[in-house]
Amino acid sequence: MTIAHGPARLVVRRLPGLQAYEPILDAMRGFTDRRGPDTTDELWLLEHPPVFTLGQAGREEHLLDPGPIPVIKADRGGQVTYHGPGQLVAYVLLDMRRAGLGIRRLVEKLEQAVIDLLDTRGIAAERRTDAPGVYVAGAKIASLGLRIRNGCSYHGLALNVAMDLEPFGRINPCGYPGLPLTQLSDLVDGIEMAEVEAALIRSLGTSLGMTATPVTGKVHAGRS
Repeated sequence: MTIAHGPARLVVRRLPGLQAYEPILDAMRGFTDRRGPDTTDELWLLEHPPVFTLGQAGREEHLLDPGPIPVIKADRGGQVTYHGPGQLVAYVLLDMRRAGLGIRRLVEKLEQAVIDLLDTRGIAAERRTDAPGVYVAGAKIASLGLRIRNGCSYHGLALNVAMDLEPFGRINPCGYPGLPLTQLSDLVDGIEMAEVEAALIRSLGTSLGMTATPVTGKVHAGRS
């Protein structure tokens, strides 16, 4: 007899306020270190205070004029990017072996989730083979960066919703001098973060083939 299994469950946590980057990075590492073969995958949604992050291969020459904004080295892929209030960050903590995903396929699914979300608002978006992320008329609206450890992913994507884009001018975004940036609030009148969050949860659940289940509760820092 064959037992039918439904879609895998994806626990969704919305972290309130502005979450400092380093404690969240530590919490992602800790979650990944502690998880076992039956640990449910999670999606963390949050906003960071202003911060520049350098990926593993990040070159400091792409930091043009960071000024008072802190610069933190991260263990994700990619070069330098900016996080700040009004940007929706989605950290995707998946057991990729269990999901049968390679890193390229996961990147494609994350990009597609954003493309599908934008399509519901009448915005035509695309991916680029030479530079991961999502673009609208040549301007980047979402960036991606992942780390895979022990067959599991962490980090994820950042979608510009309604933020101050000026700090992107202080860097070469993702290592590309002069790369234009855009955001949802420049393309859709009256966009609200809450509606973007809800839409992204739905879109990611569909793209990943998972059932997204919002829960309450904090994430736990550290690796113990």
